[in-house]
Amino acid sequence: MEINLSGKRALITGATGQLGRVIARTLASCGADVALHYHSNADKAFELAREITALGRQAVPVQADITDKESVFALKERIASELGEVDIVVANAVIQYEWKSVLEQPEEDYESQFRSCAMQSVYLAKAFVPGMIERKGGRMIGINTESSMQNFPGQSAYVAGKRAMDGIYRVLAKEAGESQVTVNQVAPGWTISERDRLEHTERSESYERTVPLKRRGTDQEIANVVAFLASDLASFITGAYVPVSGGNVMPAI
Repeated sequence: MEINLSGKRALITGATGQLGRVIARTLASCGADVALHYHSNADKAFELAREITALGRQAVPVQADITDKESVFALKERIASELGEVDIVVANAVIQYEWKSVLEQPEEDYESQFRSCAMQSVYLAKAFVPGMIERKGGRMIGINTESSMQNFPGQSAYVAGKRAMDGIYRVLAKEAGESQVTVNQVAPGWTISERDRLEHTERSESYERTVPLKRRGTDQEIANVVAFLASDLASFITGAYVPVSGGNVMPAI
């Protein structure tokens, strides 16, 4: 048994980010051709595209503002013309900001998180799910976070955006399910990234003590779950919020 995405086309938003680039490489290594969304980091997008092309897969860098409906629909049209219709959408992009307490957090940070989490999900659904429904199959995969269950001090804007995203994905799973379109979320814990490896910041004893597996997860471990949910092996899973956090958060029944 293997994860085989041959003949599939995937869009990864925020593909130039620390996690996004690993997801893109992983889906390509499973056989998918990939559209690499970026907002401003064109150099990294084209570098990643060259890397994936060397693996024998097609890779198309595409620029868009995922908080703008017209930009997302233009993204969809460009991918269709250069790569083909998208079978797998991975909503990974998010706006970065400085975390503060509720009383100190600027209101615009709540708005930015809502736009980049909730509205990105809505625009991607409107752009790509109709085609999936017509073709009787597809995968929508959102990158959520363990923070949605933790609700720690300083996380309010991030949690608010991701919880709004969660509601959209759960409803969409019920609306699109009849057409065999699955809609799921992957919720990473505090993940070791390429930046951590370069800066030797992989360890955090205080965090690791809270995790049943007593370590931080890696970007590759997150990408592996995305690849699984994108594949036919996960054909009967939809509406799921899947923590990849070493047991640090555990959804209850």
